[in-house]
Amino acid sequence: MKYYFLTIFFCTISLFAQKKKEKVEIDSTTYYIEIANFHKKNNNFGSSMDYIQKAIKAAEKNQDYLAQANAFSFLGNVYFELKKVNDAILIFNKSIPLYAKQKPTANQAYTLYNLGLCYSEKKEYSTAENYFNEAEKIYELINVPEGKELINLQKGILHQIKGDDDKALTIFSTLISKPDDEDQSKIKSKAYYYIGQIEAKRNRNNLAINYYNKALELSSKYKDLQLSADISVSLSNIFEEMIDIKQSHKYLKQHLALRDSIKVLNSKRVGTEDFLSFKEAERLKAVEQMNRENKEQQRANKFSKLISILSIALISILSLLSLSLYKNNIIRSQSNKLLQDKNQELIQAKEKAEKASKARAEFLSTVSHELRTPLNAINGITHLLLEENPKKSQMQYLTSLKFSGDYLLTFINDILEINRVESENIEIEKINVNIKQLLSDLHNSFKDLASKNNNDFVLEMDENIPENLIGDPTKLSQIFINLINNALKFTQNGKVYVKASVTETKDEECTIHFDIADTGIGISPEKQSTIFESFSQGSVEINRKYGGTGLGLAIVKRLVELLGGQIKLTSSEGIGSTFSFDVNFIVGEQQFVEVKKHYDESVFENKKILIVEDNKINQMITKKMVENKSIQCEIIDNGEDAIEMIRNHHFDLVLMDVHLPGINGTEATQKIREFNKTLPIIALTAISLNENREMLLSYGMNDVVTKPFNPDNFYRSIAQLLS
Repeated sequence: MKYYFLTIFFCTISLFAQKKKEKVEIDSTTYYIEIANFHKKNNNFGSSMDYIQKAIKAAEKNQDYLAQANAFSFLGNVYFELKKVNDAILIFNKSIPLYAKQKPTANQAYTLYNLGLCYSEKKEYSTAENYFNEAEKIYELINVPEGKELINLQKGILHQIKGDDDKALTIFSTLISKPDDEDQSKIKSKAYYYIGQIEAKRNRNNLAINYYNKALELSSKYKDLQLSADISVSLSNIFEEMIDIKQSHKYLKQHLALRDSIKVLNSKRVGTEDFLSFKEAERLKAVEQMNRENKEQQRANKFSKLISILSIALISILSLLSLSLYKNNIIRSQSNKLLQDKNQELIQAKEKAEKASKARAEFLSTVSHELRTPLNAINGITHLLLEENPKKSQMQYLTSLKFSGDYLLTFINDILEINRVESENIEIEKINVNIKQLLSDLHNSFKDLASKNNNDFVLEMDENIPENLIGDPTKLSQIFINLINNALKFTQNGKVYVKASVTETKDEECTIHFDIADTGIGISPEKQSTIFESFSQGSVEINRKYGGTGLGLAIVKRLVELLGGQIKLTSSEGIGSTFSFDVNFIVGEQQFVEVKKHYDESVFENKKILIVEDNKINQMITKKMVENKSIQCEIIDNGEDAIEMIRNHHFDLVLMDVHLPGINGTEATQKIREFNKTLPIIALTAISLNENREMLLSYGMNDVVTKPFNPDNFYRSIAQLLS
């Protein structure tokens, strides 16, 4: 009997629905929005608004609320770009309740974000911040990290407007540390610009110029004319303040040219008459919509009585079903509870795995960092003893000690490097690199190792390789050194080849293919799949015979991937191995000529240096190395006393340890720069996972020397700054 009533009920509903049904067109909203977007990108805003109006009509006809919301959001963006902020707010507010009926989407969050931009334009910053926070919640809910970066940029701007430069700088610094891609670079260009404003406000003009130039490079790349114009006028002002009239005039001309380009683009956009015509069409459409809704309401009233009768029948039927549903709900609740418990267990297991991975990285970084202090003592004392003309019988011991120290330093550096590349705390440089010169220098430096194992070391380079390429020479050197060292180490009485050839030249880009091949012991097929993993080697026997950390190829694989390539291995046991990869370079405008940096030891005479170091052994070693060059020195073991000593006495240079008791070396340097901006300061540090050269230089230091010291690099750095 129960199913008989159900059948009658649903047949009745179907009958009335059939009478009410109208012909529905295929949803063309997306199509119209795409055409509107095409016209908008071509600055044809009149046609763009015509098509978005068609999109709104199609969405309303099909009762597609999500499509309506998307169409209104697009129209709001058009108004905002036309500087019609109040109209944009009105349209955005039409899309918000429509989005509320749907699941959270990126478009909904972007609409809230744009509302925040509108209120920022009106200088209603509190309201703007509320909308940014709402957008951020949705981006977090749907896991869209790119959207959060947009929000963070605006939050940083709001902090800067409110005068809280420190909070703003923290946000902007986080944004510019992100990896490069198209969307992120657009955000980074603005972050660089606002950091430049903060640094200019603090009268740190050189830093401001640096950040402005980075912002200008990115904004020019992605054709953000307005931002490029703002940066150009800021650079003009700052050079004018520095009394560099030539540079100021250059950037002022650039600003005027960009401003004219913006005017030309704006002239192509919709005019005042077109905009008013479109607004009138919207008003008439609203009146038509109201009339249509009134007619719909009248029709709806006719069905209200019938719906009331059917509702009573439906309530009766639902009452009959409620008992069975109650039992089903109990079973479903028990099943859901079991699933929730299992999900919680999986989440906890995932968190434990992540914590273990982080702890491993931090442990290895800490160990490698802390080992540098005693290793600095070993290498430093060994260097000093070798310089003091030791007995012939002692030379063998000192040479062996130096070799062991260098080997241990290489091992520690490999551990630190693999942690750095795995943590992605690494940036790619884009500077001049001469591939031919780089490979030739490496070929010469490895000749001794090649002859030691009686190997024929051959370098083959394509004559078509340009000499003026833009790339990262440091990371390329790391890759080649690891691969060539392995090839020479695992080959005896054989041949090692290094080949470089151009595979493709397109516009201003050049792709070079590299092969490092040997006729050595080769790698077994079962080991080839794991050879690029950390601490992996061919076998225990190979490790005992040849030594090594098992980190070199893991570092190579990650560095090649960071450069945009993929390393490949071809190998057979007893025949040899070939490692190959491709790297894309940008062809520079001018040929790069490498300049070797030498120094004259006469610059050390009659110079006075302050050593700021808390470790007694490091004090002794550093002092001895400095005095060996006829330099006077004084030692201070903390940052506070160092500041006062420099304030009251003359020094030609400061060797500043980064990690000091009390205030650290970077804080001490910042305070020194408040009253002495010219004194050369060299940072002494065992660079850890979270440190880098650029970060230390940003505090006002002139150079960075890594512990344990390489004596040649140590003296060269001092000599260059004293010169």
